[in-house]
Amino acid sequence: MTAETRTPRALPELRREDRGLPWIGNLFVYQKDPVAYYRRQWARYGPVAPSRMLGRTTVMLLGPDACGAALQNRDKAFANGPAWSELVGPFFRRGLMLLDFDDHHGHRRIMQEAFTPQRLDGYTRRLHPAIAHGTADWETGRRFPAYRRLKQLTLDIAADLFMGGARDTGAAEMARVNRAFIACVQAAGGMLRADVPFTRWGRAYRARRVLEGFLRHYLPAKRATATDDIFSVLCHIETEDGDRFSDDDVINHMIFLMMAAHDTSTITTTAILQYLGQHPDWQERCRAEARALGPAPDRAALESLVSLDLVMREALRLRTPVPVLVRYTVKDTVVEGVRIPADTFCSLGLQFTHLMEEHWTNPMVFDPERFGPGRREDRSHRFAWEPFGGGVHKCIGLHFAGLEVKAIMHRLLRGHHWNVDPGYVPPMDQHALPFPKDGQPIVLVRN
Repeated sequence: MTAETRTPRALPELRREDRGLPWIGNLFVYQKDPVAYYRRQWARYGPVAPSRMLGRTTVMLLGPDACGAALQNRDKAFANGPAWSELVGPFFRRGLMLLDFDDHHGHRRIMQEAFTPQRLDGYTRRLHPAIAHGTADWETGRRFPAYRRLKQLTLDIAADLFMGGARDTGAAEMARVNRAFIACVQAAGGMLRADVPFTRWGRAYRARRVLEGFLRHYLPAKRATATDDIFSVLCHIETEDGDRFSDDDVINHMIFLMMAAHDTSTITTTAILQYLGQHPDWQERCRAEARALGPAPDRAALESLVSLDLVMREALRLRTPVPVLVRYTVKDTVVEGVRIPADTFCSLGLQFTHLMEEHWTNPMVFDPERFGPGRREDRSHRFAWEPFGGGVHKCIGLHFAGLEVKAIMHRLLRGHHWNVDPGYVPPMDQHALPFPKDGQPIVLVRN
């Protein structure tokens, strides 16, 4: 009798000692050390583990089989919108990640026109001058917060590639936009989910209004003239059937894309800086490849950076930018022989999968060669490595993200070297997307 034909088991009942604090449940335990919490739940309950947070029982899907079942979603039981809406829905509403089924398919089909190989070629050409401009005043020979500088850099890149430079926007306004994005992302860790002043959600509601006002200021000009920035592309792309985005669609997708593009790229590039600083042999390997290219390599050349690609993949494994995905069951479903009722909030522990000893050799060790042709540990399971998600909701901008990270690192490697204490472990803020609370200080030295 196979797992598919065996009578499903009921969801395990949460043990009394695992219920956590009243109403808050295990939220603080999770935020302190998500991986430790995943491991505890895996050991006690297996791949479909109950949890208690913010007044209700949720289900954690752990390991590649359970996560893969939700990502593939063959019976269309898992929905994105109702789940993400409970965390950040009012602030990233109608973004691609929050759409489902036919609605999602229609919007994704239009948006794919913004990420064709030809458009990626154009974006790559614009990356290099934007990076050169954004790093021109970076300090050398003294400590500075790498994460914070990279976050500003990737926002500046987004302003150039996504908005055509926003030429009439000053530094103060872009800083205000950056703070707005931060507020919207940090809303995911809010406990009081209402528009209440001085709370995470209250700040995010105001931030959303800032972002809408910022983008709507430019919308008429983007509608009027077709250019090669993503904002303009979203205004003008059209499928063969004549489908195109409304003004509200464009604004909603721009807010989500700009957040996703600069937040996740910042996290990954920050991690690469740390690991290359702690592993000078890999830094030299990557530098040699970067120097073999010109100062502004095209898309194909960036994709040929083999060592940097291995390092990037390992950084995405060790510090997954979106460590957990959320879903909501719209009907009863069965995962790994366990019945999950309709109307259940589920979290997919991608970061946990990336650190499982069953699929990775010495998983806590930085070892980019695990992705090399002789090992390919990422192929130990179809869903062993999924930093960009999977299924129909797989990140639509994953190729652009890889090009952006490689272009930034290409420039830094050609112009600088750096060291990081091998014992340094960044203190991570895990309320929403993970980032180093100390800004990850680093010293760049010119080559």
